[in-house]
Amino acid sequence: MINWAYFPQSDRPPELTLSVVSVFESNAASIDSATHDTQISNDVLAKLAGDLVSLGFVVETGKKREEKIHIPVLFGRNGAIAKSFEADAYHEAKGFVLEIEAGRGVTNFQFLKDLFQACMMHSVKHLGVAVRNTYRGSKDFEKVFSFFDTLYKSNRLALPLDGILLVGY
Repeated sequence: MINWAYFPQSDRPPELTLSVVSVFESNAASIDSATHDTQISNDVLAKLAGDLVSLGFVVETGKKREEKIHIPVLFGRNGAIAKSFEADAYHEAKGFVLEIEAGRGVTNFQFLKDLFQACMMHSVKHLGVAVRNTYRGSKDFEKVFSFFDTLYKSNRLALPLDGILLVGY
């Protein structure tokens, strides 16, 4: 079962966000954390890659530098990229970064690192974070939902993002 939420909850999710959710839903049988509890995030990304590419995303294809997606953060002399962060998938025209996490998504608070990095990335307006619904008895989707819900409801921290999509798979 695919769970999802869009933040801020006062905004209607953009069309691309709904399309990304549809990609997860159409691949639910092969990525569901309840039945594929040992699947790593790269395997999930590989199963979604074709559908994401059809939406206009570029998708990480491997672990070598040239197979990763580097999004600028800082620019140096002569406009050269001085710092960049990596993303699992990126839709440049819409400024949408997608990160897919598995075991360490919540255990190591990887979703918070994803949030920080998306906030630093040049021209990124939307972040999608996918985590398992459950992992080793932990309700990961619910935990991340609670963090993002608190972040937006407390109104104590202004983010440079238009919105965040959270997907539980």
